[in-house]
Amino acid sequence: MSQKVSDYILERLREWHVEHVFAYPGDGINGLLAAWGRADDNPRFIQARHEEMAAFEAVGYAKFSGRVGVCAATSGPGAVHLLNGLYDAKLDHVPILAIVGQTNRSAMGGSYQQEIDLVSLYKDVASDFCEMVTVPEQLPNVLDRAMRTAMARRSVTAVIIPADVQELDYTPPGHAFKMVPSSLGMPTYAPVPGDEDLARAADVLNAGEKVAILVGQGARGARQEVMTLADRLGAGVAKALLGKDVLDDELPYVTGSIGLLGTRPSYELMTDCDTLLVIGSSFPYTQFLPEFGQARAVQIDIDPHMVGLRYPFEVNLVGDARQTLARLLPLLNAHKNQKWRRTIEKNTARWWEVMQRRAAVGAEPINPEYVVHALNDLLPDNVILSSDSGSAANWYARHLRLRGAMRGSLSGTLATMGPGVPYAIGAKFAHGDRPAIALVGDGAMQMNGMAELITIAKYYREWEDPRLIVAVLNNRDLNQVTWEMRAMEGAPQFEASQSLPDFPYADFARLAGLHGLRIEKPEDVTGAWETALAADKPCVLDFVTDPAVPPIPPHATLDQIESAAASVLKGDSDRAGMIRQGFKAKVQEFLPGHHHRTERPGT
Repeated sequence: MSQKVSDYILERLREWHVEHVFAYPGDGINGLLAAWGRADDNPRFIQARHEEMAAFEAVGYAKFSGRVGVCAATSGPGAVHLLNGLYDAKLDHVPILAIVGQTNRSAMGGSYQQEIDLVSLYKDVASDFCEMVTVPEQLPNVLDRAMRTAMARRSVTAVIIPADVQELDYTPPGHAFKMVPSSLGMPTYAPVPGDEDLARAADVLNAGEKVAILVGQGARGARQEVMTLADRLGAGVAKALLGKDVLDDELPYVTGSIGLLGTRPSYELMTDCDTLLVIGSSFPYTQFLPEFGQARAVQIDIDPHMVGLRYPFEVNLVGDARQTLARLLPLLNAHKNQKWRRTIEKNTARWWEVMQRRAAVGAEPINPEYVVHALNDLLPDNVILSSDSGSAANWYARHLRLRGAMRGSLSGTLATMGPGVPYAIGAKFAHGDRPAIALVGDGAMQMNGMAELITIAKYYREWEDPRLIVAVLNNRDLNQVTWEMRAMEGAPQFEASQSLPDFPYADFARLAGLHGLRIEKPEDVTGAWETALAADKPCVLDFVTDPAVPPIPPHATLDQIESAAASVLKGDSDRAGMIRQGFKAKVQEFLPGHHHRTERPGT
């Protein structure tokens, strides 16, 4: 029997060692679905509840495996649904290949059912490589280039395949004019800067008295080198959110996250330094970097298109973080003045004390900061964490102390709602032997997390370690936007847009065949985490939390605080709770560092 184009596509994916394709079926990919049947489901077709979730699962898989994530969808609406997850990948520099169907070639241009100009639609999200296959001889080149480009550019690529092309007999490209044969494989490489640029960078760093380092996900492979660098320069290290797992939070000079969800010591690190080194990060918020002219600055990034952004860097080094630092370190002098480092460590220790006290503030019924803070001492050493966008990201950024082999991520640049649960699903297909925890708000859970519990129930028995915990911060409010309205607009909560219906998430989980617990008392929080971590199947923890606990940034201005107060005067529906929690939480920052609260949360 002759091999069809659809059969060859799956064969080529196997040759690229693709093991999973996150997808949802539709008649635009019927040819591929039939080929999957003939191929004994190899690579594995992972059925999400929605194409957007399939894309998010591919992103989570790619983020936590380091491999290309592959997703697939039908023509028309299926292709449209993939887009949000694909933009999440594009903005976070994650390698993803999207395979999408298209109407038959004979119907194109005829305003046919589900006909969309997919090349035009995808030309932005897959700007590095987007091609439509119209004849079999375009393969394998199109697939090979899509895979290699996704890896090399750490970006989204797309291959569009009309339904009738999927059914054609496969004919390889020949040794002939206007044929493009291809080959497999992506060689490893690690570019490094030139010696002259390294010397210039070393001069800047050696001249600094108060050095600050900012690391992002591009520094993940250079953990030891960054630690050596920080010690040699007597520097503090702040982390962009996508780089939260680059260095242990237990290191005394690691100041934690930076930016809107950042920590006070990271803010102080940037406002007080005289030298800045950014490694593997395109952190976008300039206002959280040193004032222009305050600090001399050096950047290291593997992508020449991303250097020189965000700050007037004096030296830009294009290269792999680990290899670049290995060449830079011998050129750096050991700093003898340790006063700067001692100040950083003091500020950081003080911050963790404040976080502990903030988590201990009583709330009605549960302080969400305590829910996350209590998890720290219980985290398995090999856990994989995902966070959704919204107020859950605040607590993920500020309270969780990652260490060792722990991994964590969220939607860093797009900051879209909805990836928390599908990221964790993708992580489980990348590492079935590791536990996963998703921190999500009730808004994101209602948006799409609940449906993906069905996906979890469908597949969890295949995972060597079945633990996947979905922790829902259930405050019946789209809380992040509510607080943004208060702080930025001075406006009260607009209940028509912000209020969410309460829902029994744990009951829903049990209906799906999973574990589920609803937690309404602070004294039950730790026990709930322990129960979920000891369970033999995935578990949903429905934490009923107080929406009045404010995600006050540690660098909050008086204007923001005043705006929040103004919203109370305008009749905010939760003004009493907001005043209570705002005062109680903020006052923790002014308590003497040597005092510790001894009362339990909830008192």
